[in-house]
Amino acid sequence: MMEYQEDNSSIWIDASLETVWHAITDAQQLTKWYTPGSTWEIPRLEAGEQIIFTLMPNVHNQLTEKLPMTLTIKNVNFHQEFSLYLEIPETLIAISLVEEMDGTTVAFNMGGYEASLANLKALLEGNEIPYV
Repeated sequence: MMEYQEDNSSIWIDASLETVWHAITDAQQLTKWYTPGSTWEIPRLEAGEQIIFTLMPNVHNQLTEKLPMTLTIKNVNFHQEFSLYLEIPETLIAISLVEEMDGTTVAFNMGGYEASLANLKALLEGNEIPYV
C-alpha cells in the first residue's frame, strides 16, 4: 500500500493578502523573485490564457542560453489560488494563499520552491533577495 505524502513548500510573509497576490500574479513582480532576471509575459490573468516564462541562464540551472517555456493558466481564484500548467513535463504548479497571523502564508503544491519563497518573502518584507 502506497502512502500519500504531501510534499509542498510554504512560507509565512509579513504582508497583506492583496500585496502577496499582486506579487505572484504580476509579471514585473514575478521577475524580481521567481528566478530573478527571468522574464514573464502574462497577457491576461484568466484561466486558459498562455504565459511565456523565459528562464535565463544562472548559477543554479546550468543553462547556456535562455529557455522560453509556455504555461497555461489553469485557475485564478482571486486572493486564494493561482495555478499554471506546464505541458512538458506535464506539471501543475499551484500557489495558494491563506491570510493568517496578520500576514499571508504562501504555499506551492510541491517541494523545491524554498529559494523562490525566500526571495518572495525578502522582496515583500523589504529585505535583500537572497537567491539571485
